[in-house]
Amino acid sequence: MTLPAIFDRLALPVIGSPLFIISGPELVIAQCKAGIVGAFPALNARPQALLDEWLHRITEELAAHNRDHPDRPAAPYAVNQIVHKSNDRLDADLATCAKWQVPITITSLGAREELNQAVHGWGGITMHDVIDDRFAHKAIEKGADGLIAVAAGAGGHAGRLSPFALIGEIRQWFDGPLALSGSIATGDAVLAALAMGADFAYIGSPFIATNEANADAEYKQGIVEGRASDIVYSNLFTGVHGNYLRGSISRAGLDPDNLPEGDLKTMDFGGGNSAKPKAWRDIWGSGQGIGAVSVVEPVAVRIERMKSEYEAARLRIAA
Repeated sequence: MTLPAIFDRLALPVIGSPLFIISGPELVIAQCKAGIVGAFPALNARPQALLDEWLHRITEELAAHNRDHPDRPAAPYAVNQIVHKSNDRLDADLATCAKWQVPITITSLGAREELNQAVHGWGGITMHDVIDDRFAHKAIEKGADGLIAVAAGAGGHAGRLSPFALIGEIRQWFDGPLALSGSIATGDAVLAALAMGADFAYIGSPFIATNEANADAEYKQGIVEGRASDIVYSNLFTGVHGNYLRGSISRAGLDPDNLPEGDLKTMDFGGGNSAKPKAWRDIWGSGQGIGAVSVVEPVAVRIERMKSEYEAARLRIAA
């Protein structure tokens, strides 16, 4: 299947994962200017009225870049919508996105036919993240244009399946746009994702350790210093299994090797609710691919390195 024309402007087949709290206009604009899809969760813009300001800024700055650099136009951007019923902002956020005709909508924690129809109504496309083949079928049945296969090793909320198994099962029946998430941090890994059958790599954790990311300096350094063995998989913090940095769990007063069963909200930390660590703010998400990240640097530098690694890997295979 031919990919939608909106992806023709990519300099590297990569979608930057929308990172809760961390992804804002600075990160998204830098990613798009460097040639990959930049994305952010709508819920990062707080209060809700701020979403309009963010989309205005992103639209204007990318348009200015395209006028100044017609030979290398910016990649499109995406907004992530949490479809779960607990998101009472969804309708307002969708209305704001319709105003700015957001080109790509990434949906999570549920698939809704009416949302896909709304996005198609303003000319956008939708991609839904899934952790197994059953959810992939549901998303496409409800009108999603593409899928994001969230495999084992991905940062934050992640699946348990091997990327080989997950991509293989989806590609048995689906030939539309497909991104792969899970421990991808280098250009070599981007090429490997394509060789497996994906159209894009979906990359998040390496962009935490960039100048433009809205992340605590200690969080960025944790990504730089971390290895795959420093990632803990648990459902304690949000009720959904995810991958988190070991050091952040220890700083919160918990033993990462002996996490209790149950709900973090019901645990007693001795100081009431104010003493309880919060997922994403105190407990930091991260994927297993961070061993490839060795420095905090600008987004453009990181993407340029990935492009070089990608081309070098292609040449090695062709030789």
